[in-house]
Amino acid sequence: MGGGLSGPRVAVVVPVYGNAATLRPLAHRLAAALAGRDWRLRLVVDASPDDSLAVAAALAADERIGVTGLTVNVGQHRALATGLLAEDADVWVCLDADLQDPPEAVPLLLDRLARGDVGAVFAGRRGRYESPVRRLTGTLHRRLAARLTGLPPDAGAFLALGPAVRAAVVDSVLGGDAPSVVLAAGRAGLPLASVPVARDRRPEGSSSWTARARLRQSLRSLWWAARRR
Repeated sequence: MGGGLSGPRVAVVVPVYGNAATLRPLAHRLAAALAGRDWRLRLVVDASPDDSLAVAAALAADERIGVTGLTVNVGQHRALATGLLAEDADVWVCLDADLQDPPEAVPLLLDRLARGDVGAVFAGRRGRYESPVRRLTGTLHRRLAARLTGLPPDAGAFLALGPAVRAAVVDSVLGGDAPSVVLAAGRAGLPLASVPVARDRRPEGSSSWTARARLRQSLRSLWWAARRR
């Protein structure tokens, strides 16, 4: 790393599936947002059927960017946990590749985490970033998950983690049966916080999550959380 950098070492982990068009702007915007900080970006390409792996490999010409290419699709949350395990840092950030969660908000999460009173900070979901039905069902899921785990009721998969929560997430998702990084963080037993962040509409393509897949994941997640109360 070059001189003049300040603060903790930050590792940003991004699961990638069908995101070839957004990876370059993501890396550019993240670099601008974290200027002056000691950061790395880990792109975990989850057996993506498009050119995401080739784009990620080209971006890795920047020594701050690493790539993990998975040959079997393991899903968003196992891909995130794989990236969290791969990166040695002081703090970690989970961020989607589709640019709905703005990279410019990463410093907000890091600054809140730096206060030292919580183990993880979530970007509290705000804005009209998807259809009214999806927003409603997502809100209901998050509120139920919050009651079962102590998560903030607006918590999504854009979050900053300290070492203890990162270790708990990796153990629960890769070493156990936790269905999501979010729920694993909620069951880590440490105080949590959220800061409001407006999400953007997806600039390219559409979500690979069908209504049936979302419902199945929601039910699986809530059942997992309920059994661990």
